[in-house]
Amino acid sequence: MLEEVERWLAARSWSAADRPLDQLLDRKRATGTTVSVVLPALDEEATVGRIVEVIRRDLIEGPAIPLVDELVVIDSGSSDGTAKVAAAAGARVVHRDEVLPRIPALPGKGEVLWRSLLATTGEVVCFVDADLRDFDSAFVSGIVGPLLTDPQVQFVKAMYDRPLGDAPGQGGRVTELVARPLLNLHWPQLAGFVQPLGGEYAVRRSLLERLPFPVGYGVELGLLVDALHTVGLDALAQVDVGVRLHRHQDGQALGRMAAAIYRTAQLRLSRGHLVRPELTQFERGPDGFVPHTYPVDTEERPPMAGIEEYAGRRVA
Repeated sequence: MLEEVERWLAARSWSAADRPLDQLLDRKRATGTTVSVVLPALDEEATVGRIVEVIRRDLIEGPAIPLVDELVVIDSGSSDGTAKVAAAAGARVVHRDEVLPRIPALPGKGEVLWRSLLATTGEVVCFVDADLRDFDSAFVSGIVGPLLTDPQVQFVKAMYDRPLGDAPGQGGRVTELVARPLLNLHWPQLAGFVQPLGGEYAVRRSLLERLPFPVGYGVELGLLVDALHTVGLDALAQVDVGVRLHRHQDGQALGRMAAAIYRTAQLRLSRGHLVRPELTQFERGPDGFVPHTYPVDTEERPPMAGIEEYAGRRVA
């Protein structure tokens, strides 16, 4: 590991307990920094309501002043009751297609995160996946904390244990097999991130609006790499929030995720010749193995700061 990364680990890795809620509320009161929490959601009826309830109870209605100013669920076309459950729990629900309708929406998580910048106003934007179980509000307060207490910090990732069933530490298979090798080989300054692909991170809007967003699974790696190049390693940090329990994808879905992440990395390594943006996988049928070919996410949205509607809102 680079000496620079060892120093970074000592200086920019914390625990959520290092910044108690009372301390964060004092800083919030002193600075007036506004915080938006965004949950991108697709068919998460079983879990999204509880996440919204905990955030409202602990970080909006419970404290003397709200730590969270906006709680928004961006529904990307759920076929179940995700939107209804989220609204009943107290979130503002926005459908992906209602945001920036001039530009037709593409499928993918990154698309939802990109559009969420236009649907929110907070100076700090905190993303939380909507499939988390046994959710604790420290997932939000822990990663927002450094942004409220240290003006030099601009991007904070959550780190946590990811059990796979009863096996501790065996989750995050795409991280270990794809993302971590890529980062260590090509961006060794990012080798200290425990969960580089984690969906829980908080970022200053002033940085997010300057970054391109891969529309699909590559969004987490793309934002992390681009943030490094934009503001430098010392502006990045990570916070331990405990254990992350969520729904795990099957092996073929993980393969598609891995291909999109590799494609995102490859695009950042070279703007010249690109890899073939397709992935063929196999499933056994009655007559043997059947190939299924899927497109790999190739689209990226430009920095939001250059979008006319976003710029117009800032002027207004």
